[in-house]
Amino acid sequence: MKSLEELAAIRNKMQNVVNLRSEASDCTRIVVGMATCGIAAGARPVLKAFSDGIQEKGIKDVMVILCQYEPVVEVITPGKEKVTYVNMTSEKAVEVIEQHIIGGNVVTKYTINSAM
Repeated sequence: MKSLEELAAIRNKMQNVVNLRSEASDCTRIVVGMATCGIAAGARPVLKAFSDGIQEKGIKDVMVILCQYEPVVEVITPGKEKVTYVNMTSEKAVEVIEQHIIGGNVVTKYTINSAM
């Protein structure tokens, strides 16, 4: 297994290879999560395959970007819909524990839908 430093270096290197335009409402976006768990699970070759394939085929209206929502947290409660929290911090985690885990109320301002 690679060290966290090696995984971070791979992620940083790939950020420089990929088109990182943040304003892209007029084209298809392929978003690849490149946090350390994503890299460890094989995200690097997936990102490279998409990036290379799009370039090789000369596709102009598709861009491959890195996920801007890291760190991502999923809360999976039996019998309920999965909730995906994005751009999490330790302070936000405390709020999610209080309001969602204990109180049963999704903290919608931190969910994927509100971040888009």
